[in-house]
Amino acid sequence: MTDAQTALKPPADRAVSAYPETDFDAIIVVSFGGPEGVDEVVPFLRNVTEGRNIPEERLKEVGEHYYMLEGVSPINNQNRALIDALQADMAEHGIELPVYFGNRNWHPMLPDTLQQMADDGVKKALAFFTSAYSSYSGCRQYREDIYRAQQQVEGSAPEVLLTRKFYNHPKWIEVNVERIRDALAELGDQEGVHVAFTVHSIPLKMAQGCMYVQQITETMRLIAEELGLNDYDLVYQSRSGPPRVPWLEPDINDHLEAAAERGVKDVVIAPIGFISDHMEVIFDLDTEARQTCDALGMRMARAGTAGTHPVFVSMIRELIEERLGRRDARPTLGDRGPSWDICPVTCCLPGTGEPSPWDA
Repeated sequence: MTDAQTALKPPADRAVSAYPETDFDAIIVVSFGGPEGVDEVVPFLRNVTEGRNIPEERLKEVGEHYYMLEGVSPINNQNRALIDALQADMAEHGIELPVYFGNRNWHPMLPDTLQQMADDGVKKALAFFTSAYSSYSGCRQYREDIYRAQQQVEGSAPEVLLTRKFYNHPKWIEVNVERIRDALAELGDQEGVHVAFTVHSIPLKMAQGCMYVQQITETMRLIAEELGLNDYDLVYQSRSGPPRVPWLEPDINDHLEAAAERGVKDVVIAPIGFISDHMEVIFDLDTEARQTCDALGMRMARAGTAGTHPVFVSMIRELIEERLGRRDARPTLGDRGPSWDICPVTCCLPGTGEPSPWDA
């Protein structure tokens, strides 16, 4: 890596900022992206699976999930709604910063967004990633994508720092407690109801290089403690990749079958791994998991995600205020304390057996 490249590496990857610590010109919400039309589905999936040698037939098979919704993933509009809510909340609290939107896999793509930011005169931005937890795919890969996008900017690319991970933030716990309580109410009586907390599965090697499982387990524990739950488990969904590669288990559908075998009749599925009701919630839980429950004769209620809940939006604004130097307190629940702002060099490595190219 050349000296020039190293100099451009964003502060989130331990570069030295050229600007005061609490000075920011803009906010950027960074997310996964999704197609917004039938013709965009397969090109989007090619972006997602680039370099993984996934057969075209498999892409078309996965594409059927999107065709159920006329090729439109809910995620972009959900993020636009979140940005609108965040801008309004920030304005109410005297934060007059523009909020940009950039995706890893589909429009608006990060290179285009960073170019627009540079054209608008943004020198230093604060990023909010739409993931509560630390992992390669949920954090470091976004940081690498931002770095690559910076290399494509004509002119001076903005620096991009991060808000901290919020898995143990009191407001993240509060919103999920409320959503799960509402789902429990759908089934009538909490007594005898099993709660399955679901998150996206990742490869075991990736999990061994980050705090993903530990953070998720802490989120689950804090929620269960607040609700007084006795019967609950952490399960996984949405795995992909070749069967020979071990991923975190059990899968939600296998878990439901095991729960039915031990006599569970009522289940709440709580997708604490996601901040909005996007495709992996709609298909993997509202469609496949519900079909499994129906076949097993189990009653199922699916807890909502944070979405644009005012408490969640205010949490994001408070994370921004922390980095702006307007808020001394960095609230957390449990014993782990707040996550860091500047990620360590070895944080959340890919877990593929090969080093990240950004550690060369």
